[in-house]
Amino acid sequence: MNNSALLSKGYRFPSEIISHAVWLYYRFSLSFRDVEDLLAKRGIVVSFETIRQWCGKFGPGYAARLKKRQGRLGDTWHLDEVFITIRGQRFLSVHGVIQNLFRVGRHMLHAANARLLRARAFSDWQEVTCV
Repeated sequence: MNNSALLSKGYRFPSEIISHAVWLYYRFSLSFRDVEDLLAKRGIVVSFETIRQWCGKFGPGYAARLKKRQGRLGDTWHLDEVFITIRGQRFLSVHGVIQNLFRVGRHMLHAANARLLRARAFSDWQEVTCV
């Protein structure tokens, strides 16, 4: 049994799901509700509060282990990294209109209603994109 499996022992979800949720939150600077939506798309129903608790408990340990493995970083920026950043911002600004489909005022809804609206948004997206 590995270290993360020991840390997540006694939790409802396996360590793979917990570590994936924490990774999504920190790697892509997502909100807890965004991570909740991404997991729901894959059939994993977990609340944003649970994800917040996972990030608070497991995040620092993961970060410490990653930092130890990373080694020393230089401060050299490569042109392709700058280009990707600029291009990513342009992509987000163009597609910001679609965002309203998925970002419902979650704080004003009960959890069951939010899940229903999220499921409808996912099905609408699939119809539009012909997936």
